[in-house]
Amino acid sequence: MTQHPGIAKGDHLYLIDASGYIFRAYHALPPLTRKSDGLPVGAVSGFCNMLFSLIQTSKNGERPTHLACIFDAGSKSFRNTFYPEYKAHRPPAPEDLIPQFPLVRDASRAFGVPAIELAGYEADDLIAAYARHAAEAGARVTIISSDKDLMQLVVDGQIALQDPVKQKLMGTAEVMEKFGVPPAKVVDVQALAGDSADNVPGVPGIGVKTAAELINAYGDLESLLARAGEIKQPKRREALIQYAEQARVSKRLVILDAHAPLPQPISDLTVDEPNPRELAAFLKAMEFSTLLRRVGAAYDLSDLESLKAADVAVTHNPAAGEALAPVAVNGAAAHGPGAVMHEAALRAPIDVGAYETVRTMSRLDAWIARIEAAGQFCVDTETTSLSELQAELVGIALAVAPGEACYIPVAHGAGDGLDFSDHKIEQLDRSVVLAKLKPLLEDASLLKIGQNVKYDAHIFANYGIALQPFDDTMLMSYALD
Repeated sequence: MTQHPGIAKGDHLYLIDASGYIFRAYHALPPLTRKSDGLPVGAVSGFCNMLFSLIQTSKNGERPTHLACIFDAGSKSFRNTFYPEYKAHRPPAPEDLIPQFPLVRDASRAFGVPAIELAGYEADDLIAAYARHAAEAGARVTIISSDKDLMQLVVDGQIALQDPVKQKLMGTAEVMEKFGVPPAKVVDVQALAGDSADNVPGVPGIGVKTAAELINAYGDLESLLARAGEIKQPKRREALIQYAEQARVSKRLVILDAHAPLPQPISDLTVDEPNPRELAAFLKAMEFSTLLRRVGAAYDLSDLESLKAADVAVTHNPAAGEALAPVAVNGAAAHGPGAVMHEAALRAPIDVGAYETVRTMSRLDAWIARIEAAGQFCVDTETTSLSELQAELVGIALAVAPGEACYIPVAHGAGDGLDFSDHKIEQLDRSVVLAKLKPLLEDASLLKIGQNVKYDAHIFANYGIALQPFDDTMLMSYALD
């Protein structure tokens, strides 16, 4: 065990992959702008709600002794010096996300949490370095992230990943499920399989499954490359020989630098309560009224109305000086993507009799036409199992507005709980219904909305349908609450 000033055995370090969360919140949540000037703040709102929930939840369980938010300092890192193509194909950040980057750092500091970054290094490198220092001192580490690139750091009993949405801890078993190898061998698998998202080349023709089989058989990347001539499959053997150096470069790209310099000593990461008034002033400046009330209640602030908002600098606001378009709440525009329904419509009593069970092709065609006119719709699947691999599709629910929905039974059996009168199950053929709905479910211009829609996407994928694009209300709820 190595002594590191500022942290010791028995301590618990939480490292938040802040840059990863910003993008996740941006893409998961509907657009949000500050009413006073149109400043985009959706990702900031999601980040603040996540951080507040994490801090409050930790009070009821095992509290971290150290906590930090880790950010990317820019789009370039030391990896670009030896492989200029690394992440070079990525498009620029969305214009409405750019002004939120500094605001998220301000938010972190308002919560009393250090915002850490270092030019030339990625957030993942700093997470690896802080995790190494803490683990060497005998402390435990929890990394708040779902980034697969961080799975190489997992050490059971010492370093764990926690998905910020599912609140699920990930250890060696989960890494094995994802990559087919233990954490220490993840970089070898990634070196072979590559990563198109980061422009890591890997070895052509080798995916994660094959890479895992090879690493499990030969031990590690260098041993595999040294014995590539023993591979029986001609194409695989030739690829490993031809692209051996490319695989080595790929490993250099994916392995995290656990010896990166620490921008701030670990002793600076000790957990302190935020200054309630400074935090409230920041939230007031952002116009996050709901979270402001929650913070006021948590810290017993009774003068929120008279509290002066913080002076938060905005370096770039694409909406500055522009009049904001009013949110449509009536007519056809109210059904467009991003529209908001009247509060009265959302709270109206549910009229069960208004919902329809679709049993004929003519009614199915009518609903398809209605969905195409709406431009977006809610979708949910009814199946025989919670396991996506075992489940069979028995019905599909669709909705285009509050009180305007239908259910399409396609494979129900007797005793399934639906009243089909006279015990005769009148339903459409599953293959016919899916063939009709496939163009809608795959239409990029039609937004699909669902609760835990990842499950539904898996179900549709089992039948050859790629559900996209979609919003997941479960993810939205987590980020907002």
